[in-house]
Amino acid sequence: MRNINEDTITQAVLASITNCKDERFRQVMTSLVQHLHSFAREINLTEDEWFKGIQFLTATGHITDDVRQEFILLSDVLGLSTLVTAQNNIKPEGCTEATVFGPFFVEDAPTYPLGADMANGAGGEPCFVQGKITDPQGIALAGVSMDVWQSDEDGHYDVQLPRTESGHHEHRARGRFISDAHGGYHFRSILAQPYPIPHDGPVGKMLEALGRHPWRPAHLHFMLVAHGFERLITHVFRDQDRYLDSDAVFGVRSTLIADWVRHEAGTAPDGSLVDRPFYTLDYDFVLNPVKASAQP
Repeated sequence: MRNINEDTITQAVLASITNCKDERFRQVMTSLVQHLHSFAREINLTEDEWFKGIQFLTATGHITDDVRQEFILLSDVLGLSTLVTAQNNIKPEGCTEATVFGPFFVEDAPTYPLGADMANGAGGEPCFVQGKITDPQGIALAGVSMDVWQSDEDGHYDVQLPRTESGHHEHRARGRFISDAHGGYHFRSILAQPYPIPHDGPVGKMLEALGRHPWRPAHLHFMLVAHGFERLITHVFRDQDRYLDSDAVFGVRSTLIADWVRHEAGTAPDGSLVDRPFYTLDYDFVLNPVKASAQP
């Protein structure tokens, strides 16, 4: 590989990976190289611009840790997360749509009994959530594992708050529930509120330079797992939110928008007495069966 120039560099790089034994990896890298080189040629990328790009990616790596995933934020705000989610989650009509995962899921969320208050002290107006989980034919699905997480009224997830003396984060506004024999679920939490994604790092600076805001509309995150069905990762958005049409991470789907109903102080759906206004949300999920050939 001698006398490489702007006209021959792309083919030289592609020739260097012909011995890659992983066919899919070779296909991905071939396309990546071709598109990156085409991008640089199309805009006539300067050395200074590329160095600034490297500095941006370096800063993105430096700010990323076990709590904050700046690369996921970058993927989200560029729409890549939504693109990959959409093309990998094409579902039959009637099934609940998927949307972006987001950077604040944790594996070790506490499991609560149905009806429990997962807020665990997180600030916000009381909210009671209930619904049913079925297959496309309306058959109830019992034993579905449902992870739920959300921000508090100040827009913070529990993992963004200071750790406890033991060095761990206290789980708030986060929990796992198991659907009952009739496919039902219900729990208490707090009212979802709009919030900005973390924007004090390189991704936030990029948004500002692009004239974009960092706000997400109010929502609850859900992840549903059931044997024989595709895993569902989705949100349920609060209707009438001002950011529904300008979500910073492009995650909104019209089928995922629901009405949070406000009630005056009084008896809640679980029979408890609430001494201040509260909200209720009813939302049903329809899971898509895994094709027989795809099941383990």
